[in-house]
Amino acid sequence: MRLQLFFFLERDRVSAKWKTSLTVSGLVTLVAAVHYFYMRDVWILDGSTPTVFRYIDWLITVPLLMIEFYLILSAVKKVPVGIFWRLLVGTLVMLVGGYLGESGYINVLPAFIIGMLGWGYILYEIFLGEASKINASSSPPSVQSAFKTMRWIVSVGWSIYPLGYFFGYLTGLNPADSANALNITYNLADVVNKIAFGMIIWNVAITETENSGK
Repeated sequence: MRLQLFFFLERDRVSAKWKTSLTVSGLVTLVAAVHYFYMRDVWILDGSTPTVFRYIDWLITVPLLMIEFYLILSAVKKVPVGIFWRLLVGTLVMLVGGYLGESGYINVLPAFIIGMLGWGYILYEIFLGEASKINASSSPPSVQSAFKTMRWIVSVGWSIYPLGYFFGYLTGLNPADSANALNITYNLADVVNKIAFGMIIWNVAITETENSGK
């Protein structure tokens, strides 16, 4: 819980326009920590990692991570709310597709394709869409750098999730090996991506606050 406390305490060091971004970072890591402690207890009790618990975590934290793109741009410039909604829709399509496949509601391959389409929509917005164009044309260097690093996390770091899905469901592994592949890849991706996102937001918030003299 120390990392969550760090983000919440650091709110006092940044200017008002960055406080929401740090609050969101703290909430993301807090929710993730609570869910992982709970899933650890379930694992100890019966050796399972229920899919629904993992997706409850993601349905809360992943949209919050996407909102950070909107928030850091909004901190330096008034931006269209459409950016927020497009990122949110892409995120929900990605997560719902994955959940439907992993829970057995639809075949795993079509679900995988749906999830990948949602991810592709997000990548388009942050690399080629309106969010990317506003960042390139209107943001100070520190925000541009943070935005670029965050989108590489979404493209490279997030690629761990579909790899886990692919090896867990589309390679013909037996159930035990499938569960192990999913747990290892998903847990690794969550730790790397959520902490990295938070630290990037913290760094740009501190830098911009110091540059502006708070």
